[in-house]
Amino acid sequence: MKNIHISKNLEALSISFADWIVAYADEVLKKKDTFSIVLSGGNTPKKLHEILVSGSFRSKISWEKWHFFLGDERFVPITDERSNEKMIYETLLNHVPVSAQQIHFFKTEDISPEKSADDFEGFLKKWTQKNGNLDLVILGMGDDGHTLSLFPGFPIVFENQKWVSSFWLESQNMYRITLTHPVVNNAGKVAFLATGSNKVNALQEVLFGEYNPSLYPSQIIKPISGKLHWFLDENAAKGIAEK
Repeated sequence: MKNIHISKNLEALSISFADWIVAYADEVLKKKDTFSIVLSGGNTPKKLHEILVSGSFRSKISWEKWHFFLGDERFVPITDERSNEKMIYETLLNHVPVSAQQIHFFKTEDISPEKSADDFEGFLKKWTQKNGNLDLVILGMGDDGHTLSLFPGFPIVFENQKWVSSFWLESQNMYRITLTHPVVNNAGKVAFLATGSNKVNALQEVLFGEYNPSLYPSQIIKPISGKLHWFLDENAAKGIAEK
C-alpha cells in the first residue's frame, strides 16, 4: 500500500515529515525502550535535520532512547566531504544529546569494505534479536530510480541473503556499502523523502510503472508490513494523484 504525502516545498515537507517521525517514535516508545531510525545521506535530509534539532522539535524527542543507523555509505574517511556520516554529524548528531553508544554507522577506515559489511551485518543481527526489527528506515531516491546504494543494473539490487553488502562502483571510483532490501523490507515503517522536478519521471515509474527493479531499484522496497510512505514536494509530485 502506498501512502503519499505531498507538501508545497522542501521546508513544509521537512516540517511535516519531522512531525510524522516524532509521532511515530512516541508510538514505538510506548511499546519498547528504544526507537531505531535509519538515516539517509544526500542533500534533501539536511533541512529535516535542521528542523529536528530546532528548539520546537528538540524538546519533543526522547533523544536518549533513539538509536541511529545509516542506510548506505560511500567508503571514504569521515573527513571526506562525500561522507554521509560527516554530513549527519554536522547537521544532526553534533547538536543533540546522544551518546556514542546510540550511533551505529559503518566503519570506513582501517578496514576492508567486505569486512566492514560483514561486521555491521553481525552487529545488526544481534541488535534486532535484542530490540526487534528496525523501526524506521528513511530513504532517498535518485533521478535514476536508485535508493540506498542499489543502482540500476547491479546484482546487489536483488541480494537476498546478506543484510549488508559492499561493492565497487566504477562510475564513482569508490566502494559503496549498503543495507540490502530484505533488512529494509522488514522494518516497522519505511519512508522515502524525495524532492525536485528531476525526480518526476523516475517517481512515476517507481510508483505506477511496470515492476522492473533492475531498471528502477526503488521498486524493490516493498515492506512486509505494507507500511511504505512517500514524502514528496510539489515539484517531485507533479502529475501524481494520491492513490
